[in-house]
Amino acid sequence: MSTLQAVKYTRGKLEVLDQLRLPHEFHYDNVATRQEAFDSIASMRTRGAPAIAIVASLGLAVELHNGPVPDGSTQEVVTYIDSALDYLKESRPTAVDLTNAINQLKERIRAAGDAATKDDIIQAFIDEAEKIFEKDLKTNMAIGDFGAEWLRAQVAASSDKQISVLTHCNTGSLATSGHGTALGIIRTLQSKGLLQHAFCTETRPYNQGSRLTAFELVFEGIPSTLITDSMAASLFRTRGAEKNIRAVIVGADRVVRNGDTANKIGTYQLAVLAKHHGIKFIVAAPTTSIDLVTETGDGIKIEERKPSELTQITGAAIKADGTVDETTKVRVATADQRINVWNPAFDVTPAEFIDAVVTEKGAVEKGADGKFDFSKIMPERWAQVVKA
Repeated sequence: MSTLQAVKYTRGKLEVLDQLRLPHEFHYDNVATRQEAFDSIASMRTRGAPAIAIVASLGLAVELHNGPVPDGSTQEVVTYIDSALDYLKESRPTAVDLTNAINQLKERIRAAGDAATKDDIIQAFIDEAEKIFEKDLKTNMAIGDFGAEWLRAQVAASSDKQISVLTHCNTGSLATSGHGTALGIIRTLQSKGLLQHAFCTETRPYNQGSRLTAFELVFEGIPSTLITDSMAASLFRTRGAEKNIRAVIVGADRVVRNGDTANKIGTYQLAVLAKHHGIKFIVAAPTTSIDLVTETGDGIKIEERKPSELTQITGAAIKADGTVDETTKVRVATADQRINVWNPAFDVTPAEFIDAVVTEKGAVEKGADGKFDFSKIMPERWAQVVKA
């Protein structure tokens, strides 16, 4: 497993890797309050749906552990924590992992009972937040195994006939507690001798692919190539056969009941291209990213971000000899600053373009009716939400 850590945690202390400084600088921020957790997420120093939920949960856990927490009745303490969680929910509204974690934490502190003391409630919260963190790594490893096995069966991947894949945005150790979702599948393919090559898009406008995924792939020693977002069609057409490109593997910020998937902007166009070229399109997501309440992608709220993310860019300076000056950061304009900008952070890929949603419970394919059915991997939640 990768030694890259986006989150370092011991009870009472949380350190979060500032991913805006990567790949040239490793810097961990101390996150000790809900406000610091919110800022880390909203500024995208922390990103990736699982990591967002983890930082929000553990950030508040550290605040509650270190105190002070106002005295009061059981209900007053619960209300105090509820308010903090509701505040954190607004840091990145599209990512459903955050909402699910918040609901899980609210349920846990209520389960402590009406006779619970303030310390009992705080302890219950901390225990549950730590459980969310620990479970995520096991989830990612399972997604990697199920995804690799699905590809072995569907496209005959083998050590003698290795496959190449394309991924978008960053879905690895930096977006989770470790290993990753879509990038976790790629890591597992590599470990099983099934991977020939991994291609990654730069993922404009925030460049999570070039800054983060390329960094992780090089760090892991995985054969890999970086392309711009606009090169995918040409890649499939001109190098698809040579490299045996058989799959596009992406993560998800939200998968709704019918399988429509919200993910980093640019995902939808890759799904359309993959279908045209006969390439499998796989969404890798934990069941915490599946939203059974929202029936179709039309119900997903898409976050829109500030224009400067598209018209400006920050990076390390290049010295006269061509080497990187990691100590000097430069912000430059990449467009006329007067131009109007539309900058949605995500798009929604319709389920018809998705071949499989790979979770820690297994790979889900569309049925004969062309629809995804998540009831078998999430029977309790399905019964609560869909059949209620």
